[in-house]
Amino acid sequence: MKLAKKIFETALSEGRTFVLEHEAKDIMKEYGMPIPAYGTATTADDAVTKASEIGYPVVLKILSKDILHKTDAGGVKLNLKNDDEVRDAFEEIMANAKRYGEEKGIEVDLSRGVFITQFAEMGTEVIIGVTKDPQFGHAIMFGLGGIFVEVLKDVTFRLIPLEEVDAREMVREIKAAKILDGVRGEDPRDVDALVKVILAVSKMVDENPEINEIDCNPTFVYERGKGVLVVDARILIDNPNAKSSSSH
Repeated sequence: MKLAKKIFETALSEGRTFVLEHEAKDIMKEYGMPIPAYGTATTADDAVTKASEIGYPVVLKILSKDILHKTDAGGVKLNLKNDDEVRDAFEEIMANAKRYGEEKGIEVDLSRGVFITQFAEMGTEVIIGVTKDPQFGHAIMFGLGGIFVEVLKDVTFRLIPLEEVDAREMVREIKAAKILDGVRGEDPRDVDALVKVILAVSKMVDENPEINEIDCNPTFVYERGKGVLVVDARILIDNPNAKSSSSH
């Protein structure tokens, strides 16, 4: 996977401990994961043009090597429905990011502008994650999202790499697995598509050992035959040459 290798090499050379959101989506796309339409823009006019191409509603997020937690910096605007809302959101995100840098005492690089993506239709929310243990190596985690992971801790783990049988077992062994079968008249979810995503994450990590952590959250699972969308993803990397600014 040449593009993924190039993106990780660039991030490492820039002293970053994470890949930017459009880079994460590029990597996921290369590994065959289903993601909403997306693009980037460096001006308000560019953002309007790109949003119109993607189709409303859209989401805007700050793109900066100095900001990992975008929400904390006021760098996220959701469910924008027209050109005026996108234009206003772009200006507000840039102003918020600049102010965030001033409060942190750092000069925030705003040259990459914003990430723009389709506002995804809600499905059954699941989370797919990866952690790296010093002794055992990479492990992949799966669970239903929202309250199931936050409060009930209803998740399961496997060491990477996975076989298909492992991924299917993961989906079945969480306590809330029956929700994916369809409850209260709902149709069953697309478990086959979900298994493919879990296996794609496993393959991505197996082939790129510099990955330290992944958080595909939320990932929406739709009705059987209608697939899955990985809506948001964060990829952290091990970088011995990390600059202090990358931690903000």
